[in-house]
Amino acid sequence: MRQVYWWTGWQLAALEQRQRDLALLREAALAAGKLLRDSFGTQYETWSKGAAGPVTEIDLAADTLLKDMLTRARPDYGWLSEETADSPERLQRESVFIVDPLDGTRSFINGRDDFCTALAISVAGEAMVGVVYNPIREEMFAGAIGLGATLNDLPCAPSDVDELEFCELAGGKHFYASPKWPKKWPASLRAREAPALAYALALVAGGHVDGLVGVGRKHEWDLAAGAALINAAGGRTSDSHGRKLIFNKPDARTLGVTASGAALHPLLLDRTALLPLPV
Repeated sequence: MRQVYWWTGWQLAALEQRQRDLALLREAALAAGKLLRDSFGTQYETWSKGAAGPVTEIDLAADTLLKDMLTRARPDYGWLSEETADSPERLQRESVFIVDPLDGTRSFINGRDDFCTALAISVAGEAMVGVVYNPIREEMFAGAIGLGATLNDLPCAPSDVDELEFCELAGGKHFYASPKWPKKWPASLRAREAPALAYALALVAGGHVDGLVGVGRKHEWDLAAGAALINAAGGRTSDSHGRKLIFNKPDARTLGVTASGAALHPLLLDRTALLPLPV
């Protein structure tokens, strides 16, 4: 029997706003992606942010482009970006842009094509709309809660894998083979290198890898777009201990991330939840 969904007026209005916001993020991602593509393999200034890794003038140019474009279109939204000095003003806004203008800067510098622009909008702490765009591979992942997720305008979804044996997880083989895990991963587990966390989460949303675990503190701008995509597509995301990911916090970091299709998620948490909390 066909299900019938009833929507209240405010729910319909919220869904329509997400549709408009998704269109805006797609447009912005294409604009930033063109800048990244045109600059890829050229000469540009690069310097170090210390423990945060390298940054280039292209990161900053993309950030400036995105901030101007997005905040001009939605002046009442807050702003959180890896490449913009943080301001507590964002905490007063219900809707907030959460942006990584160039996730995978090392890949970009080294001429690898596994980097992206990651854009999200959180509403009342939840990642509602997300876009991850790889301009070299021309992959546009886009989604919003209640609207589903797409890859290049075709519907996508996480895998339905329901066992760890022979599944493929984003990350290095050495990471899953580390003796520091309280509970070992199966020897048959396959690992796929994915230097850009936002892009790796998008691959989970599209079913190109079965899941992802990240340990230690992770920044919101690396997670928000991918979390919106995975949740919109019917997958599951949480921190390493199974708690819901909350965005636009004063400390814009989470205690790890665990993401996959619905069936695999509890099996991943069976390992990650045993890890000690980071200090």
